[in-house]
Amino acid sequence: MLLGAALPLIDFFIVNVALPAIDQDLHAGPALLELVVAGYGVAYAVLLVLGGRLGDTVGRRRLFLTGMAAFGLTSLACGLAPDAWTLVGARVAQGAAAALMMPQVLATIQSTTQGPRKARAMSLYGATIGLSMVAGQILGGVLVAADIAGVSWRAVFLVNVPVALLGLILAVRSVPETRSAQPASVDIPGTLLLATSLITLLLPLTEGRAAGWPVWTWVMLALFPVSVAAFCRVELRADRAGRTPLVPLSLFQSLPLRRGLALILPLMLGFSGFMFVFAVALQQGLRMGPVEAGLALMPMAVAFFLGSLAGPRLTARLGSRVVPVGGLIQAVGVALVAGAVWRNWPGLGIADLAPGVALAGLGTSLQQPVLFRIVLSDVPAHRAGVGSGVMITTQQSAMALGVATLGSLFLALLPGSGMRDALLITLFVQLGMVALTVLLSLRLPRKAV
Repeated sequence: MLLGAALPLIDFFIVNVALPAIDQDLHAGPALLELVVAGYGVAYAVLLVLGGRLGDTVGRRRLFLTGMAAFGLTSLACGLAPDAWTLVGARVAQGAAAALMMPQVLATIQSTTQGPRKARAMSLYGATIGLSMVAGQILGGVLVAADIAGVSWRAVFLVNVPVALLGLILAVRSVPETRSAQPASVDIPGTLLLATSLITLLLPLTEGRAAGWPVWTWVMLALFPVSVAAFCRVELRADRAGRTPLVPLSLFQSLPLRRGLALILPLMLGFSGFMFVFAVALQQGLRMGPVEAGLALMPMAVAFFLGSLAGPRLTARLGSRVVPVGGLIQAVGVALVAGAVWRNWPGLGIADLAPGVALAGLGTSLQQPVLFRIVLSDVPAHRAGVGSGVMITTQQSAMALGVATLGSLFLALLPGSGMRDALLITLFVQLGMVALTVLLSLRLPRKAV
């Protein structure tokens, strides 16, 4: 199950360091390169809640196996894509496959574990999520530089095929079948309106800068609040009529869920934006190769792993107070990175960045698992799929928004401010996201974990 949780996130980040090679080989251009990233992210985010609902209804093991197989096949299609548009289409299909697979992981954990066993499983899940995001960029750099059998960037997709096959073999042997005791039909109007809401927000924000902010981007952004209002109205009407909505709004009556989601949004927005900007700055600003740029993140991966091991003991002692402690550590890390950039640019090296990068990873590793447990702490087992879908949709949307907003801010500042100042301004914005997370986390109920 953890392998199934890792693959979609590795694939979200692994492309960051492969984009220059894709552009050189397929002559994609900025707008199509953005679609290679955005197509996957938007399809993934749009279909996550539906994937969770389908797992509740037809069986989570069955949908996990289907999603894993589809992920392997669509990864093969990405790796064999002859042109940029084919790659974009394969990436959209890959995101849809990930959306079938990913919600089943948390839903299975939620419905098959109890007490300390569930706490350990959630800690392992949180560690897997964080390590996958860091490992994606490290692995991408190694694979592109290795140029295995002359396939260049294609290796970042083809590597998924044997991993997905291994995941299928393991899942067939070990994953139990679970489903909701109260299965419900698919809410088609709710599904369409949720998809419209996410597309009208994420697509123009991710594509707008590269496309030059044409009229369609502003039209879609104007439609976003309208579609959200329509979605809420349709879901409330379905609930009152006795039907089962895609997202039961009564789910949000849970205080831990509301506060946990409010914290996941700035945490993941800032972290994903940092990862994207960091990759661009190292490769374009400092002229590091893909392997060196990946190695610059190795201290973060090591610190994340160690923090994940210590997290359960700290949580048992401090409860939800682990979240603001982790936020403060993360803030110190980001500040140290900013200080290193200020002092040493353009002679900045991996050793200068290592302390700040490591602390940023450590702080994030202490926050994520606890927040995931808080969000799902009051969700009943028969709603595990939809609860997991809502949480992962929030996480994925925040990650896409982080790349779109902080990435666009950084790239827009480059021409006038230069690489160093653009990076510093972006890091200060991320510090603001971390500060917001710390302030909000002080209101968390300690008993929620």
